[in-house]
Amino acid sequence: MNGVHVNEKIDHSRFRFFHLSLIFWCFFIILMDGYDVVIYGSVVPSLMEEWSITTVQAGAIGSYTAAGTAIGAVVFGLLADKIGRKKVILICTIMFSLFTVLSTFAGGPILFTIMRVIAGLGLGGVMPNVIALSTEYAPKKIRGAIVSFIFCGYSIGAIAAALFSKSLLPTMGWKPIFWIAAIPLVFLPFLMKQLPESANFLLSKGKDEEVRKILNRLTPEETLPVGTAFAKPAQKAAGSPLVMLFKNKLALSTIMFWISCFSAFVLIYAMNVWLPKLMIEAGYSLGNSLLFVVALNVGAIVGTIIFGRLTDRWGFKYVMVPLYFLGAIALSAIGLTNNIFIVYLLIGMIGAASVGVQNISNAFVSQYYRPEVRSTGVGAAMAFGRVGGIFAPTFVGVLLTMNLSAQMNFTLIGTAALLGGIAILFVQEKHAYYRQEESAEEETLTQTQIAEIKDSSLT
Repeated sequence: MNGVHVNEKIDHSRFRFFHLSLIFWCFFIILMDGYDVVIYGSVVPSLMEEWSITTVQAGAIGSYTAAGTAIGAVVFGLLADKIGRKKVILICTIMFSLFTVLSTFAGGPILFTIMRVIAGLGLGGVMPNVIALSTEYAPKKIRGAIVSFIFCGYSIGAIAAALFSKSLLPTMGWKPIFWIAAIPLVFLPFLMKQLPESANFLLSKGKDEEVRKILNRLTPEETLPVGTAFAKPAQKAAGSPLVMLFKNKLALSTIMFWISCFSAFVLIYAMNVWLPKLMIEAGYSLGNSLLFVVALNVGAIVGTIIFGRLTDRWGFKYVMVPLYFLGAIALSAIGLTNNIFIVYLLIGMIGAASVGVQNISNAFVSQYYRPEVRSTGVGAAMAFGRVGGIFAPTFVGVLLTMNLSAQMNFTLIGTAALLGGIAILFVQEKHAYYRQEESAEEETLTQTQIAEIKDSSLT
């Protein structure tokens, strides 16, 4: 069908206030997502003392929460393809904010865990849809950098959780730290107004006029008149969107993405839930241990910004694989030194190789799949990754009962980084959607050049 191609208009658009607004609100949502995930790890020592629970029980609470995020990633990834990404993002934001606050009214670990699991459903569902929405509207040349930057919000939220915990825990206890998670509920009206719906979703529902208004905000220099016809997005093949991730030679890469996400989430949840406790076991105070969480996430931010930008130049695999292996080395080296500066540096490297790599992976996966299955692809990868999040808290909790050395604990955790790096090596970029786009553009350019040569020869 002839008409304006929405994806092409978006791909070649200049950076506008529309993009700035989208980045701001997506960044804010992911910031609160990161805050919500990390606050539990920040208060684990306090909860263990208040409720007299063991390290295994505390780890299990983190694992149950991660199980909720895994279910949320799948369910809301599929639901977004039916009701739209914007609605799902709003629903998930309400869920994780509201139930995080409600968990403070739990009188013990059982009700607290139930509230955390429900909050986890929202946490798991919001991230893949924010990835998909920001990927869809980002200009092609800076798409990887934009998506990676948005996910720096996770690390900012984690840093805020550590700093608030360090300030409030000694005087006010753990509950006020959880109340801060209600902030997104205050800004909900702004989110409803400012977040755009997916253009491809709107076209599939016949809402062309809404698409026209969005494109006019994106490209005001090329205002589209009322009644503009749009080329409709490709019709989805019959069957489950999940099955499409294994067709057209995508099966191997899909499995490798899942393994990579599993590895990254093992690292993320092991560090976010247990880093303060691990460092206390290594002989550091609680205050210093919470500062290590800050170092972890500063490393994640620096790694995401620097290496995320390099992916646009070098490609994803050439950045992610070395980062994974660097993380494995840093984890193995933590127990070899008592120099506080070197320890901070190593933990920063781990942040770049865990949260940083996952932020870059989000951009990689979201660009790998076609737009019509993008939410499903990202959601499925992150859902499998959340299995690593389920495994990690309990695994580290068991490690802590075995009285192993700090170096051995960190080295065993570091094997996940090796696994992730090997998995990314086997991703087949030649079958990626962005490679198909590049080939189509090159073919179009070649045909144009041939036509020009013919015209000149006739002249």
